[in-house]
Amino acid sequence: MPCLPPIYSDVFFQPLTEDVEELLARFQQSDSVRYEEFTAIWRQMGFSDVFRGITNTSEMRRFCRVAMTTAVKYFMPPYSYQIRVGGLYLIFGFYNTQLAIPPVTMRLALKDWGEVQKFFTDSVDFGHQDVVYIYQKLVSSKAISYTAMPFILTFQKQRKPKQEPVCAEFIERSTVVQDFLSEEILEELANLQSQYEKMKETTEGVGCQITMTQLNFAGQVRDCMSEFVTWQQKTFSQDNKDDDDDEDDDEERSAEVESSSRARLLSSIKKKSYGNFQEASKSRRHRQGVTVDSSSSGPEQVGETATQVGGRKRPPSLRARTWESLGKIQEESKVRLWLLTAPE
Repeated sequence: MPCLPPIYSDVFFQPLTEDVEELLARFQQSDSVRYEEFTAIWRQMGFSDVFRGITNTSEMRRFCRVAMTTAVKYFMPPYSYQIRVGGLYLIFGFYNTQLAIPPVTMRLALKDWGEVQKFFTDSVDFGHQDVVYIYQKLVSSKAISYTAMPFILTFQKQRKPKQEPVCAEFIERSTVVQDFLSEEILEELANLQSQYEKMKETTEGVGCQITMTQLNFAGQVRDCMSEFVTWQQKTFSQDNKDDDDDEDDDEERSAEVESSSRARLLSSIKKKSYGNFQEASKSRRHRQGVTVDSSSSGPEQVGETATQVGGRKRPPSLRARTWESLGKIQEESKVRLWLLTAPE
């Protein structure tokens, strides 16, 4: 990874995350949890030089914290056991190759302590000595800081930092169906089915056609389980293949949405402009047909004329409402308002 002036988010750096995912993807393809396989990929990708090129001490410590946080992300659920082992090896590698003095440690929050203990217990039960040794080595070298929160909480900083998206390829596939319906359970179901059939035959008054269970129940359960496993493998394989196609489709959809919104905006502007033009021309034509009656006078007649010219009814004036409220009849004015002169 080229050493550029890092522009980080709160806790992650996108180029570093991409390189880490590439390393873990290669480790996943090896189908092994041995530390020897991980170190071979580490040396091949040159991860030992990831901290070189930063001269500022504060910037170096900040980048080391970002690297340790990125590694811890893949050490926690919901990732598979192999990816979590790769995350543990990554923490060990970052801790021993960093250039910060004193070295930046891994932050282990209180809420994650149970998951780490379960991971360590499973590693001991499975007999993965490499994993057990690396974890104990981190503990003995005091590379783990037991904290209340996974991230440093400072003044004017979000309490819940932005979470990076989970890589779907590293998530562990659900094996609950396979674990629950093992061969021993299916064999026991078949034995119970046979015992039931024998007891039904020996019992008097019970016909052979009466049954409270499905015939060959164990075989049907086995078929359903195999169908689910086949569907699961097919679905995840198609999801991995269609990731690139989905990105292209999203770009095309966004372009279509943008073009359609732009077309709607242009059409609305044209509609408004044409509408204003038509209203104006209609009012002009109406004014041309209006003739002013010189014999008419008074505010009421003037109001009626203005109403006809405008094409819409206007409310009466304040003077007209006042005369109406007083119950008086307005006297005809001898002043022709439209001439602004008085008769001789």
